Amino acid sequence: MSDNVLNGVKAGPLQPGERVTLTDPKGRRHSVILKPGAAWHTTKGAIYFDDIIGGDDGQVVTSENGMQFLVFRPILREHTVSMKRGATIIYPKDAGEILVEADIFPGARVLEAGAGSGALSLFLLRAIGAGGRLYSYEIREEFAEIAKRNVETFFGAPHPAWELRIGDLREIIGPEPIDRAILDMLAPWDCVDAVADVLVPGGILCVYVATTTQLGRVMDTLRVHGGFTEPEGRELNIRFWHAEGLAIRPAHTTQGHTGFLVFTRRLAPGVTAPIRRRRPAPGAYGPDYHGPIPDGVDRGTPE
Repeated sequence: MSDNVLNGVKAGPLQPGERVTLTDPKGRRHSVILKPGAAWHTTKGAIYFDDIIGGDDGQVVTSENGMQFLVFRPILREHTVSMKRGATIIYPKDAGEILVEADIFPGARVLEAGAGSGALSLFLLRAIGAGGRLYSYEIREEFAEIAKRNVETFFGAPHPAWELRIGDLREIIGPEPIDRAILDMLAPWDCVDAVADVLVPGGILCVYVATTTQLGRVMDTLRVHGGFTEPEGRELNIRFWHAEGLAIRPAHTTQGHTGFLVFTRRLAPGVTAPIRRRRPAPGAYGPDYHGPIPDGVDRGTPE
């Protein structure tokens, strides 16, 4: 496979069967597949695909009634948010943070669970390249099929660095050492021990969860395990801005909560994390708490 195919990048004139993004003057995007002799109908008249096929990426096409649309091949971010889904995807803003904070590098050996709809798989495969290895685990076969279809649609063929495994990670995890691990599942704390066994010393674990309850349990599980550094939890929000002449203000559009990210690193064999310098707040592990409790922490006594 060529480097462009491995990266999911297409070049040259637009061809029949390609997916393109049409953007109207108000910035609204529409994803269509170019079919010879066909048209896409808008309130401002039809746009004929024959007027687009054979043209360059980045051209402008005009509808029957005179409205102009920008025509671009979709980039990876656009592909992930518009592709068919089974499970909820990890959105581009979180995927970008994972690539940077988990230090995903060309040639890395990465474990991902679960594969979901394949959105994060796409970002990881582009980052590791042909010389890396991505082991994606998905417990639900129907989700695995959707992920497989989405990945192959973007790259145009099966990616040589990708291995998709169907089943429970705890039961079918392979013996291969890994440099990075990303867990995106309902109960990731159940898989910490299994991942710790194959994550190399200094390797990075990232856990993506949706709720504060999951966030707390993941971080306490990592502390109890003892073989990881103090976990760091974070949430990402994006604030857009409008800037036109003297009118400079926050835009009406924001990207708020999608999930929480937890990052930690694997310690060397036989090494345990140093005792935390700060004490938990009084009652942090009170009688209503049912997760793991780090050594030396008093659960609390009900009054």
